[in-house]
Amino acid sequence: MIKESIFRELALSFPEATEAPHFEKTSFRVKNKIFATLDLKNNLACIRLSPIDQDVFTTFDKQIIYPPANKWGKQGWTLVELNKVREDLFRDILSCGYCTVAPRKLAEQVGQRGND
Repeated sequence: MIKESIFRELALSFPEATEAPHFEKTSFRVKNKIFATLDLKNNLACIRLSPIDQDVFTTFDKQIIYPPANKWGKQGWTLVELNKVREDLFRDILSCGYCTVAPRKLAEQVGQRGND
């Protein structure tokens, strides 16, 4: 289960990540590009993944990680049920989302961080 405080802490731990309102949700961005949104009302995260990453992560459990049934889902946006997902898996999904939209130099810093 991912609580709001954990979500925020993880999302803002990435280089140059910021938080901003996005309609009725909260968005997390890098260089003004959204990599994740937090929907507290429905306890959902929406993460921007590459189509390959989306395919990989949705194979874990389609009841927990799944694309929305619209054009956004076909573009890699992926919903994550925050009350059901394991923290280690969510951390990996969020990291992939960040790296999908971040400039290469910033994305490389995330990859290097795991080797510390």
